Amino acid sequence: MLMLLVLLLFVATSSCVALRANKRFHSADRLPMQWSLMGEVNWSAPRRVALAFMPVLVVLLLGFATGLSLSVAPRPGQEHFALPVLVLMGAALLAGQQLHLWLAWRALNRGK
Repeated sequence: MLMLLVLLLFVATSSCVALRANKRFHSADRLPMQWSLMGEVNWSAPRRVALAFMPVLVVLLLGFATGLSLSVAPRPGQEHFALPVLVLMGAALLAGQQLHLWLAWRALNRGK
């Protein structure tokens, strides 16, 4: 049960971040999705697609990890690792989402 609550918490948080970013980037039709090593934008996606990417990724990855943790018996001695790993995965995904939004903001405001 606790695993499902953690999953829902991270999905809700990622979705709220994306909704807030949608308001922040309302004037941009497209958001950068990939950068070269020199910092140039390689390709971009429509704003809503770009912002929906991370919440969908959170659902897929954390949902898969939660499903495995609930349905597969852990090895002896690893019974208590599932929750910390799920929290670490969720935190890493949220950090990645924040990094993407910061890089997109920086790319859109370059030259202003």
